[in-house]
Amino acid sequence: MTQDSVSGTPDGELSGASWHKSSYSGADNGCVERGRLRSGRQAVRDTTDHTRGTLVFPAEAWSHFLTHIPPPPPD
Repeated sequence: MTQDSVSGTPDGELSGASWHKSSYSGADNGCVERGRLRSGRQAVRDTTDHTRGTLVFPAEAWSHFLTHIPPPPPD
C-alpha cells in the first residue's frame, strides 16, 4: 500500500482510472471511491478531497482484501 506520490504510478494513470463511489456514502459525500487503473492495480481516495492523496494497491492485494471482508450484518 502506497501513496500515489511514491508508488511509481505513471502520469495520467490515476486520471484515466474508472472511479466508483462507495454505495455507503451519505448525503455529505463523506466516504471514499475506488478506481480501477489500466495496470490492473486498484486505487482508493477521498470522495471530495482528491488532494489528500491516493492509496494504490496491487491487484492481488485488493483481491485478498475483498475476500476477507466480513459480510454486512442482517437488517
